[in-house]
Amino acid sequence: MITIFGEGRGFRVVWLLEEMELPYRLRDVDLLAGVDNDAEFLAINPAGFIPAMQDGDVTMVESVAIMEYILARYGPTALAPAAQDAAFPAYQQFLHLGEAGLAASLYFVSGARHLAPESERDNWSARQAMGVFTTRMTLVTRQLERGPYMAGDAFTAADISVGYALEMARKNVGVAFDGAVQAYMTRLRARAGYRRALEACHATRRWWTS
Repeated sequence: MITIFGEGRGFRVVWLLEEMELPYRLRDVDLLAGVDNDAEFLAINPAGFIPAMQDGDVTMVESVAIMEYILARYGPTALAPAAQDAAFPAYQQFLHLGEAGLAASLYFVSGARHLAPESERDNWSARQAMGVFTTRMTLVTRQLERGPYMAGDAFTAADISVGYALEMARKNVGVAFDGAVQAYMTRLRARAGYRRALEACHATRRWWTS
């Protein structure tokens, strides 16, 4: 059985597993308490960040890479358009934009605002990271002018990637969305797979709904 270590970006993976109706086990990792005494987790990922995945003899980290592995290993699935599909380029772009362009930048903004000393919470790097997020969001809004989802008319794993980043922006950084973006988030939250994933991810549910 697939084991997912940690929530956070692990929510993306759990959401994907729920959409694909694949069995899995979610194993909590308490980053706030520190992982120095979590030998089982450190054996999986000695770098000590989440999520990580173990599937038989396969061990992986990085949420989007794990998603691509699951899609390829347990597909085919409509959640990942084939390379010959007209939706494939947009799917690929937004699958990776959700992390590289959106969530990765928010990580540093969130860290500065919540963990840094008061005098450093609006430092140059945090402002730069927020600027990166803001400019990349123009790609999301433009795509929503073309269709209801990141790859066009159909929901795909790219929406899981981007959708997680938008929830992170809303809750961790206080970004307020409206119009097409808010309607998009409402569509994603209405999915049964999303609701099941949120039910499974207790810490994420408590944080996002608090």
